[in-house]
Amino acid sequence: MTNEFDAIRPFEKGEMKQALEELLADRHFQVILKGFVPWMPKSLRNGLLRLAFTGIDTPFQFQKRFMRRVVLKVLKGCCTGITFGHEGIQPGPERYTFVSNHRDIVLDSAILSVLLFEKGFPTTVEIAIGDNLLIYPWIRTLVKMNKAFTVRRGLSPRELLESSKLMSRYMHHAVNDKKENLWIAQREGRAKDSSDQTQEAVLKMLAMGGEGSPMERLKDLHIVPLTISYEYDPCDYLKAQEFQQKRDNPAFRKSKQDDLDNMKTGIFGQKGRIHYETAPCINTWLDEYKDVPKTEFYGAVAKRMDQAIHAGYRLFPGNYVACDLLSGTGEFASHYTPEERKTFEDYLQSRIDLITLPNKDVPFLRERILTMYANPVRNCLKARENDKTK
Repeated sequence: MTNEFDAIRPFEKGEMKQALEELLADRHFQVILKGFVPWMPKSLRNGLLRLAFTGIDTPFQFQKRFMRRVVLKVLKGCCTGITFGHEGIQPGPERYTFVSNHRDIVLDSAILSVLLFEKGFPTTVEIAIGDNLLIYPWIRTLVKMNKAFTVRRGLSPRELLESSKLMSRYMHHAVNDKKENLWIAQREGRAKDSSDQTQEAVLKMLAMGGEGSPMERLKDLHIVPLTISYEYDPCDYLKAQEFQQKRDNPAFRKSKQDDLDNMKTGIFGQKGRIHYETAPCINTWLDEYKDVPKTEFYGAVAKRMDQAIHAGYRLFPGNYVACDLLSGTGEFASHYTPEERKTFEDYLQSRIDLITLPNKDVPFLRERILTMYANPVRNCLKARENDKTK
């Protein structure tokens, strides 16, 4: 691979053994390993890992042997079922750039890779991840072993432009030359109110690489809108807490420890049922926008992608209960039973109880959590109604 991408790309074939040695030499990583097997001497732990690593020469092999099992084990403990609707795409030679709503920092792309592997797709996804999350060197090493490429954060406008151009060139290279699938969130950071909207800036970045018109550059990436639905968001109470902290102190910023706590809660917290749904590749309809002025093009495409993502939601009883609790009506009562309503109300109270702010504003926090669960219903119904009127 050209040296142009060395600063951001995942590890490549031939680099994995050295990456493992870097992990084993990292003091923080050794503390984590010891937590799993505190009775095992360090020399034995390292020796067993090296032995298990025999034959692994690429990140894809690493995913198949290690990460797939880790993800499945995590899911077994934190969800009650996972489904995958992929009628919009099928296994074959085509590679895709999945642009999805964002539910979890780590698991969104990890679950997608497992689902693609289990449904017979020829490869998994390379993952766009912000460098603000790579808090320790061992995290950076591990995600690069797991097919992650780096999105630089906190840059000046000029640095951001150059970084975006580099990342876009890499993504076009990965899809067309490396024959890799990609995953990227539709926006920077998660939509804390679960009203998922695609940022025009993401599409503009994707179109910085490649050749031809903006439409041709987007086509070159074979973009697939992807919808991720959780029955329960394990970080809902943390998001609500942050809403109040920012309301009470506009200068509030999460610490590195806050980010780590969010990552841990998002991975291991209870999620109930999970559903992934792919829409058809946007190349099937992009030509409809060929005469749209450039100043309106990205906004129009983002809006169409949002409609596809919103229409793909899997709605659960709690989503409908949240709508009715917010409105004080029974508009959606046909979508849940009295028992399901009570279950969600009990869940809601348990999440509010987890928040320990000294000036805890319960009505505000309750409204924030309910809104997170109601917005998918609102957006989904609007998207499906728009589909009917076409």
